[in-house]
Amino acid sequence: MNEKELKSMIESILNDMVTGEKEPVATPVAKNEPTQQMPVTATTTVEDGMIDDITEVDIRKALYVPDPHDREGYLKMKSYTPARLGVWRAGTRYMTQSSLRFRADHAAAQDAVFSDVDPELVKEMGFVATQTICETKDEYLTRPDYGRQFNEENIDIIRQNTKKSPKIQMVVGDGLSSAAIEANIREVIPSIKQGLKMYNLDFDDVVFVKYCRVPAMDKIAEVTDAEVVCLLVGERPGLVTAESMSAYIAYRPTVGMPEARRTVISNIHKGGTPAVEAGAYIAELIKKMMDKKKSGIELKEAE
Repeated sequence: MNEKELKSMIESILNDMVTGEKEPVATPVAKNEPTQQMPVTATTTVEDGMIDDITEVDIRKALYVPDPHDREGYLKMKSYTPARLGVWRAGTRYMTQSSLRFRADHAAAQDAVFSDVDPELVKEMGFVATQTICETKDEYLTRPDYGRQFNEENIDIIRQNTKKSPKIQMVVGDGLSSAAIEANIREVIPSIKQGLKMYNLDFDDVVFVKYCRVPAMDKIAEVTDAEVVCLLVGERPGLVTAESMSAYIAYRPTVGMPEARRTVISNIHKGGTPAVEAGAYIAELIKKMMDKKKSGIELKEAE
């Protein structure tokens, strides 16, 4: 398909979605600037084969309701949540702007699940590369139990490339969002290191696990005999963001242990808890676990 045909197809799709009614659209605004609304005609055109990146619109500031009774109240309510509030309608359907954003966010979520973390990133960060017994992404998604196990070859890789009985073993897993790892890992790892230095603590080798489920950290703990294991893993993406990462931390985890023994920090992404801030908090939690020799619910009860 050449550029002219692609342009024609995009125009056709957009025009098919638009009725004869005019729709108010929200435009991206700079930080601390008021939200703006601009009426546009029903016909959407594409100039020079390009359209604006709809994902750049901050939906917490975008208000599509024409002439709202309490504009400031509406915007205040939207500022507390990334949920799709005030999307308005055109007859019985969603507005074109809302429909396109939904499709874009859904596509980003699918890409995050079905793509892999770039191997160059693993090399750049100096991680020890391993893989669970899953052989394909489809197998990983349909067999969660496979994402918790390693074959002997990968167990040997972990054993030979990590320190024996470390105080802290860091693990990075792709999980259900490769985008989350690629978006956050460069900032969160140095932040954790810096935070641990305040307590005279540190970690050495970081294990990267492809096709990783959370309990994979338990097997790594048994192989390394680590006191505390921290797993940074991509969360299941949603329509708000595909870049959300979680940290699962446990004191001397073992295979088959109850999930209540894990402490979890979730929503690590630029629109939630920023990676640098999360790293400092993770370091604080690790120190607390080492002092109390507990994690999860037991740590909570000991506070």
